[in-house]
Amino acid sequence: MATHTEALSNLPVATNPGTITPALSLWWREVVRFYRNRSRVVGVIASPLLFWIVIGSGFGSSFSASDKTGPQSYLTFFYTGALTMIVLFTAIFTMMSVIEDRNEGFLLSVLVAPVSRSVIVLGKVLGGTTLAALQGLMFLLLAPLIGVHFTLASLGLSILIIFLIAFSLTALGFIIAWPMDSTQAFHAIINLFLIPLWILSGAMFSLAHASTWIRTLMYANPLTYGTDALRALLFPATTTPTFSLGLSLSVLIGFSVVMFVFAFIVANRRTTKPAA
Repeated sequence: MATHTEALSNLPVATNPGTITPALSLWWREVVRFYRNRSRVVGVIASPLLFWIVIGSGFGSSFSASDKTGPQSYLTFFYTGALTMIVLFTAIFTMMSVIEDRNEGFLLSVLVAPVSRSVIVLGKVLGGTTLAALQGLMFLLLAPLIGVHFTLASLGLSILIIFLIAFSLTALGFIIAWPMDSTQAFHAIINLFLIPLWILSGAMFSLAHASTWIRTLMYANPLTYGTDALRALLFPATTTPTFSLGLSLSVLIGFSVVMFVFAFIVANRRTTKPAA
């Protein structure tokens, strides 16, 4: 009996690793995995950059948005839209890793580990947010080339807004990707829902010049508030913000919290099946 008891006492005991360490491990895995795929890195930067240059130059002087000191070229106006596009593309497409992890069996191994599903949400969302924010900040480095002069306050607020946009969109991407088993279905949702979400954010045309029903949709779009705030911070001399900075930040923070909480709810309701 004593021998049996001693043998049991020598067995490894399952320990709870907590939340922070597993979440940081998943966060770091997302970062390393993304930057190892060079084609994906090039794609999320090059596509919006090309989009910005071609469309911005194509419209040229046919567009004029003068609020304060004179006309603003479309290349300048569309810069903010291209910036939000980079953040959106990176945030959403990094969440394809949820589907890939499920199909490869990695997600199942994480789910049977002695950690809460909250760890998966936290690690995945923080990883995608980091990547999206970094890609957005890399594009922000081009701003001085089109005449943007940062102050310490405007730079800090721009970084904060980029982070909030990245966080909320990454959580939204997680919500979309979690119940899916196919990357094709994920792409279909992006084309059907997320591209219009970006277009109706004031990225390609101003809210003031939109028709009434389009303007209503833009007011209801949380991304509109981030785009408007960024444009006002980057081009204060030629842009009059539609919303106050306080309102824009409040909407973005609220949207981020709602998306993150909803991501927790979705992750705890879906039972992941092993890949066939």
